[in-house]
Amino acid sequence: MRHDIDYSPSYSLLTLHLDRGEAVRAEAGAMVSYGPGVDIETQARGGLLGSLKRSVLGGESFFLNTFSAQESTELTLAPPLPGDVVAHELAGEPLFVQSGSYLAGDEDIEMDTEFGGGRTFFGGEGLFLLRLEGHGQAYLSSYGAIHERDLAAGEEYTVDTGHIVAFEGSTGFEVERVGGLKSTLFSGEGLVCTFTGPGRIWLQTRSEDALLSWLVPKLPSNE
Repeated sequence: MRHDIDYSPSYSLLTLHLDRGEAVRAEAGAMVSYGPGVDIETQARGGLLGSLKRSVLGGESFFLNTFSAQESTELTLAPPLPGDVVAHELAGEPLFVQSGSYLAGDEDIEMDTEFGGGRTFFGGEGLFLLRLEGHGQAYLSSYGAIHERDLAAGEEYTVDTGHIVAFEGSTGFEVERVGGLKSTLFSGEGLVCTFTGPGRIWLQTRSEDALLSWLVPKLPSNE
Protein backbone atom coordinates (compact mmCIF):
# COMPACT_ATOMS: atom_id res chain seq x y z
CA MET A 1 0.00 0.00 0.00
CA ARG A 2 1.41 3.38 -1.01
CA HIS A 3 0.22 6.74 0.22
CA ASP A 4 0.43 10.45 -0.60
CA ILE A 5 -0.39 13.34 1.71
CA ASP A 6 -1.41 16.52 -0.12
CA TYR A 7 -2.32 20.06 1.01
CA SER A 8 -0.44 19.67 4.28
CA PRO A 9 -0.42 21.03 6.93
CA SER A 10 -3.69 23.00 6.88
CA TYR A 11 -6.14 20.90 4.85
CA SER A 12 -4.42 17.55 4.44
CA LEU A 13 -5.80 14.87 2.15
CA LEU A 14 -4.57 11.28 2.48
CA THR A 15 -4.55 9.27 -0.76
CA LEU A 16 -4.05 5.51 -0.41
CA HIS A 17 -3.04 3.51 -3.49
CA LEU A 18 -4.42 0.01 -2.94
CA ASP A 19 -3.45 -3.14 -4.82
CA ARG A 20 -5.87 -5.99 -5.29
CA GLY A 21 -6.53 -7.74 -1.97
CA GLU A 22 -5.33 -4.87 0.24
CA ALA A 23 -7.60 -3.36 2.87
CA VAL A 24 -7.56 -0.40 5.23
CA ARG A 25 -9.69 0.37 8.28
CA ALA A 26 -10.79 4.00 8.78
CA GLU A 27 -12.83 6.12 11.14
CA ALA A 28 -16.47 6.65 10.20
CA GLY A 29 -16.81 9.88 8.24
CA ALA A 30 -13.17 9.96 7.11
CA MET A 31 -13.85 8.85 3.52
CA VAL A 32 -13.67 11.56 0.84
CA SER A 33 -13.63 9.52 -2.39
CA TYR A 34 -12.58 6.22 -3.94
CA GLY A 35 -12.03 4.63 -7.33
CA PRO A 36 -13.61 1.54 -8.88
CA GLY A 37 -13.27 -1.86 -7.24
CA VAL A 38 -13.62 -0.78 -3.61
CA ASP A 39 -15.86 -2.76 -1.24
CA ILE A 40 -16.94 -1.11 2.02
CA GLU A 41 -17.86 -2.99 5.17
CA THR A 42 -19.09 -1.16 8.27
CA GLN A 43 -18.81 -3.02 11.53
CA ALA A 44 -18.46 -2.61 15.28
CA ARG A 45 -14.82 -3.65 15.49
CA GLY A 46 -14.04 -5.83 18.49
CA GLY A 47 -17.68 -6.66 19.11
CA LEU A 48 -20.30 -4.64 20.94
CA LEU A 49 -18.39 -4.23 24.19
CA GLY A 50 -15.09 -3.41 22.48
CA SER A 51 -16.75 -0.79 20.28
CA LEU A 52 -18.58 0.74 23.22
CA LYS A 53 -15.36 0.99 25.20
CA ARG A 54 -13.51 2.57 22.28
CA SER A 55 -16.37 5.00 21.57
CA VAL A 56 -17.32 6.05 25.10
CA LEU A 57 -13.90 5.92 26.73
CA GLY A 58 -11.55 6.42 23.80
CA GLY A 59 -13.54 9.11 22.00
CA GLU A 60 -13.55 7.31 18.65
CA SER A 61 -16.37 6.16 16.38
CA PHE A 62 -18.51 3.22 17.47
CA PHE A 63 -18.36 1.87 13.90
CA LEU A 64 -15.30 1.55 11.68
CA ASN A 65 -15.27 1.22 7.91
CA THR A 66 -13.07 -1.35 6.17
CA PHE A 67 -12.23 -0.54 2.54
CA SER A 68 -11.10 -3.58 0.51
CA ALA A 69 -9.65 -3.37 -2.99
CA GLN A 70 -10.90 -5.85 -5.59
CA GLU A 71 -8.50 -4.32 -8.12
CA SER A 72 -5.77 -1.67 -8.14
CA THR A 73 -7.50 1.54 -7.09
CA GLU A 74 -7.28 4.53 -4.77
CA LEU A 75 -9.03 5.82 -1.67
CA THR A 76 -8.89 9.34 -0.22
CA LEU A 77 -9.45 10.16 3.46
CA ALA A 78 -9.42 13.39 5.48
CA PRO A 79 -9.77 14.36 9.16
CA PRO A 80 -12.80 16.33 10.39
CA LEU A 81 -10.83 19.44 11.43
CA PRO A 82 -8.40 21.61 9.42
CA GLY A 83 -5.03 20.06 10.05
CA ASP A 84 -2.29 17.64 9.20
CA VAL A 85 -1.93 13.91 8.55
CA VAL A 86 1.13 11.79 9.30
CA ALA A 87 1.96 8.13 8.61
CA HIS A 88 3.69 5.92 11.18
CA GLU A 89 4.91 2.36 10.65
CA LEU A 90 4.12 0.07 13.57
CA ALA A 91 6.59 -2.77 14.06
CA GLY A 92 5.22 -4.51 17.13
CA GLU A 93 5.68 -1.67 19.62
CA PRO A 94 2.50 -0.01 20.91
CA LEU A 95 1.50 3.50 19.94
CA PHE A 96 -0.77 5.60 22.17
CA VAL A 97 -3.07 8.04 20.40
CA GLN A 98 -5.18 10.79 21.91
CA SER A 99 -8.93 10.90 21.38
CA GLY A 100 -9.84 11.99 17.85
CA SER A 101 -6.38 11.64 16.28
CA TYR A 102 -6.73 8.15 14.77
CA LEU A 103 -7.65 8.44 11.09
CA ALA A 104 -6.95 5.02 9.54
CA GLY A 105 -4.65 2.02 9.59
CA ASP A 106 -3.83 -1.34 8.09
CA GLU A 107 -6.48 -3.97 8.78
CA ASP A 108 -4.06 -6.08 10.83
CA ILE A 109 -3.36 -3.38 13.42
CA GLU A 110 -5.07 -4.14 16.73
CA MET A 111 -6.90 -1.28 18.42
CA ASP A 112 -7.93 -1.07 22.04
CA THR A 113 -8.33 1.48 24.82
CA GLU A 114 -5.69 1.83 27.51
CA PHE A 115 -6.35 3.08 31.04
CA GLY A 116 -4.22 6.10 31.79
CA GLY A 117 -5.12 6.64 35.42
CA GLY A 118 -5.63 10.01 37.02
CA ARG A 119 -2.81 11.55 35.00
CA THR A 120 -4.90 11.69 31.82
CA PHE A 121 -8.05 12.56 33.74
CA PHE A 122 -6.46 15.67 35.25
CA GLY A 123 -4.74 16.39 31.97
CA GLY A 124 -8.05 16.74 30.17
CA GLU A 125 -7.29 13.85 27.83
CA GLY A 126 -9.91 11.47 29.21
CA LEU A 127 -9.31 8.36 31.29
CA PHE A 128 -8.40 6.28 28.25
CA LEU A 129 -6.10 6.56 25.25
CA LEU A 130 -6.26 4.48 22.10
CA ARG A 131 -3.61 1.75 22.00
CA LEU A 132 -2.50 0.63 18.54
CA GLU A 133 -0.34 -2.46 18.24
CA GLY A 134 0.81 -4.81 15.50
CA HIS A 135 2.53 -4.38 12.15
CA GLY A 136 1.57 -1.94 9.43
CA GLN A 137 0.90 1.70 8.68
CA ALA A 138 -1.16 3.90 10.98
CA TYR A 139 -2.36 7.32 9.88
CA LEU A 140 -2.83 10.04 12.48
CA SER A 141 -4.52 13.41 12.15
CA SER A 142 -4.37 16.69 14.04
CA TYR A 143 -5.92 20.09 14.52
CA GLY A 144 -3.23 22.33 13.06
CA ALA A 145 0.16 21.12 11.88
CA ILE A 146 1.93 18.08 13.34
CA HIS A 147 5.33 18.53 14.98
CA GLU A 148 7.46 15.44 15.70
CA ARG A 149 9.96 15.31 18.54
CA ASP A 150 12.40 12.46 19.18
CA LEU A 151 13.52 12.11 22.79
CA ALA A 152 16.80 10.51 23.83
CA ALA A 153 16.93 8.12 26.78
CA GLY A 154 16.22 10.09 29.95
CA GLU A 155 15.42 13.30 28.08
CA GLU A 156 12.37 15.18 29.37
CA TYR A 157 10.01 17.33 27.34
CA THR A 158 6.89 19.12 28.55
CA VAL A 159 3.76 19.63 26.44
CA ASP A 160 0.43 21.34 27.06
CA THR A 161 -2.17 18.58 27.37
CA GLY A 162 -4.31 19.92 24.53
CA HIS A 163 -1.47 19.65 22.02
CA ILE A 164 -0.74 15.90 22.25
CA VAL A 165 -1.42 13.75 19.18
CA ALA A 166 0.39 10.49 19.98
CA PHE A 167 3.45 8.98 21.61
CA GLU A 168 5.37 5.73 21.44
CA GLY A 169 4.93 3.14 24.16
CA SER A 170 8.58 3.43 25.19
CA THR A 171 7.98 7.01 26.33
CA GLY A 172 7.21 7.77 29.96
CA PHE A 173 4.24 10.06 30.60
CA GLU A 174 3.25 12.13 33.64
CA VAL A 175 0.85 15.04 34.14
CA GLU A 176 2.05 17.94 36.25
CA ARG A 177 0.55 21.20 37.46
CA VAL A 178 2.34 24.41 36.57
CA GLY A 179 2.32 26.80 39.51
CA GLY A 180 -0.32 26.58 42.23
CA LEU A 181 -4.01 25.79 42.16
CA LYS A 182 -4.87 29.38 41.14
CA SER A 183 -2.66 29.05 38.10
CA THR A 184 -4.26 25.73 37.20
CA LEU A 185 -7.80 27.08 37.38
CA PHE A 186 -7.42 30.54 35.86
CA SER A 187 -4.30 30.90 33.71
CA GLY A 188 -5.19 28.33 31.04
CA GLU A 189 -1.67 26.92 31.40
CA GLY A 190 -2.09 24.91 34.60
CA LEU A 191 -1.70 21.30 33.39
CA VAL A 192 1.08 19.91 31.26
CA CYS A 193 2.39 16.48 30.30
CA THR A 194 6.04 15.70 30.89
CA PHE A 195 7.37 12.95 28.63
CA THR A 196 10.57 11.05 29.32
CA GLY A 197 12.52 9.36 26.53
CA PRO A 198 13.45 7.31 24.73
CA GLY A 199 10.70 7.61 22.16
CA ARG A 200 8.92 9.83 19.69
CA ILE A 201 6.03 12.15 20.42
CA TRP A 202 3.71 13.90 17.98
CA LEU A 203 2.27 17.34 18.82
CA GLN A 204 -0.37 19.50 17.18
CA THR A 205 0.13 23.23 16.78
CA ARG A 206 -3.47 24.10 17.66
CA SER A 207 -5.72 22.99 20.53
CA GLU A 208 -9.44 22.22 20.27
CA ASP A 209 -9.86 23.18 23.93
CA ALA A 210 -8.27 26.58 23.28
CA LEU A 211 -10.56 27.11 20.28
CA LEU A 212 -13.65 26.31 22.36
CA SER A 213 -12.48 28.57 25.19
CA TRP A 214 -12.21 31.41 22.69
CA LEU A 215 -15.42 30.61 20.78
CA VAL A 216 -17.99 29.75 23.45
CA PRO A 217 -18.05 33.16 25.21
CA LYS A 218 -18.73 34.78 21.82
CA LEU A 219 -21.80 32.66 21.04
CA PRO A 220 -25.18 34.42 21.41
CA SER A 221 -27.10 33.66 24.57
CA ASN A 222 -30.88 33.29 25.00
CA GLU A 223 -30.75 35.15 28.30
